Amino acid sequence: MSKFDVDYLNLCKKILEYGVRVENRTGVDSIKIPSHYFEFNLEEEFPVLTTKKMWFRQAILEMLWIYQAQSNDVRWLQERNVHIWDEWEIDENGFWIADQMVLNEEGVLETKRISKNFGKEWSHTIGTAYGYIVKKYNLTDNLIAKLKNNPTDRRMIMSLWQDGLLDTAVLPSCVWSSEWDVTNNKLNAWVHQRSCDVPLGLPFNVTQYAALLHMLAQVTGLKPGIINYSIKDAHIYVNQVDGIKEQIRRINEEGHFDAPEFWLNPEIDDFYQFDNSAECKDVKVLKYKSHGPIKFDISK
Repeated sequence: MSKFDVDYLNLCKKILEYGVRVENRTGVDSIKIPSHYFEFNLEEEFPVLTTKKMWFRQAILEMLWIYQAQSNDVRWLQERNVHIWDEWEIDENGFWIADQMVLNEEGVLETKRISKNFGKEWSHTIGTAYGYIVKKYNLTDNLIAKLKNNPTDRRMIMSLWQDGLLDTAVLPSCVWSSEWDVTNNKLNAWVHQRSCDVPLGLPFNVTQYAALLHMLAQVTGLKPGIINYSIKDAHIYVNQVDGIKEQIRRINEEGHFDAPEFWLNPEIDDFYQFDNSAECKDVKVLKYKSHGPIKFDISK
């Protein structure tokens, strides 16, 4: 039995039953609750949804784009047939265009097409976000060094939220912080998400950080432990409700499959040697079964 399916869909039911409908910058209303919390024991289960099909290759490559390649260049992903960030890519002239909610002269929110000029030096990127910050502050290397040399350090933090860089980021990091510790030779993490698109973002993000923890544990001689995962503003956009109801129907009427097994190439002992080609050969999710894909709209 996949525990993540049960916990995840309980969150979805909670949002649909108790959530508040609000306007937001995207122009598409969302139904939100203020916060939520998960706990994943990676010794017991690799957290992956089975009530809808998950695209592991894309999820793992996006994570490696941020923490291994330390890139903000969308073309790195596109070259690997990953198109998660296409909607936020700054064009060749340095512009990013989107429909967003803004206050009009009467103080009422209305939809307006926004064109922001980031300058040509940021072309084909998402600006000063994600991998840019990891590289600028050497976050991955610093964490690995502490895990190897000072595993009792209580300052093992990676923060993707930097106030001085927000104005030149297309989309400031949603999953913005992770805190790490070693207890009984097990690597644990607390991950925090400031804003959570539950149908689209959350399943990807949970799987990504579970994979990242497995990788870091392997290259530092540790065992995978627990991820504590906290969320602020857990929401479902109104144009995603039907898809979530279908997912709930599936678990009620068809059940869910067992969680799959996670495999890493045991020969890799350097985080930067995990394959980040389109094949992503050093990572496999075995024995995975699902009830098939569900299409959810992106609100940007």
